[in-house]
Amino acid sequence: MAGQYIPISTPDGTFSAYRALPASGKGPGVLVLQEIFGVNAGMRKICNGLAEAGFVALCPDLFWRIEPGIELDDGVEADLERAFQLFSAFDVETGMQDIAVAIAHLRADDACTGRVGAMGYCLGGLLAFLTACRTDSDATVGYYGVGIEDRLKEADGLDRPLLLHIAGKDQFVPPAAQAKIHSSFDGHPMIRLEDYPEADHAFARPDGSHYSRASAEKANGLSLQFLREALA
Repeated sequence: MAGQYIPISTPDGTFSAYRALPASGKGPGVLVLQEIFGVNAGMRKICNGLAEAGFVALCPDLFWRIEPGIELDDGVEADLERAFQLFSAFDVETGMQDIAVAIAHLRADDACTGRVGAMGYCLGGLLAFLTACRTDSDATVGYYGVGIEDRLKEADGLDRPLLLHIAGKDQFVPPAAQAKIHSSFDGHPMIRLEDYPEADHAFARPDGSHYSRASAEKANGLSLQFLREALA
C-alpha cells in the first residue's frame, strides 16, 4: 500500500508525518526518526520497507518548528550545508515532546495493534536513545546516534529493550565516545550494542557515500528481528 502524509496536532500547532501501512492493513507500530535531511525519499523508503515487513510505520516531520516540509539530499552540497544548519537549530527537548505526541498518535491508530516501537538514524539515532529512555516506546533501535555519550545517565531507569548500532569508523562518534558508550552499557540487561568496526557514519543509507551493503544488511536484519520479537 502506498504511504501518505497525515496531520498530527500538538498544543503548539500541527505537523505532518509520513504513514505507511502493511498489506494486511494492521500491524505493530514503528515510529521512524529522521536524519538531519528531513522526511525525504530515504525516510519514506524506510517506512515503506517496514510496511512491507508488516509494521505500521510513521515518520514525523521533526523540523516543522524551524521549517515544515524540509526534504534534503546529502549528495547536494547546499543541502548538506542546510542540513547542518537545521541540526544546530533543532531543539532536542521540543523534538522529544513531538515524538511523544507521535507515539501516542500511532498507538491510537486503528491500524496499529497497540504495540509501538521506534527506530532512528543519525540525529534520529540520538532521539531513538532518548525515546527509549523517556517515552513508553515498547522497543527502540538507534543507528549511529550522535551525542549519546553525553547523555548516558538518561538510561538509568531504562526498563524496555534498546538496540544500538555503532559504526566503528564514525566520524561523528569517535573511538573515545564509543568507549564511553560501551563502558556504560556493556552488560546492561535492556541494552544491546552491535558494532560494525569497518563502517562509517550513515553506513545504512543506500544512496550515501558511506553505504556498506554488508553492514547495512546485517544491521537491518537484526533490527527487524528485534522489533518483531519485541512488538509481537
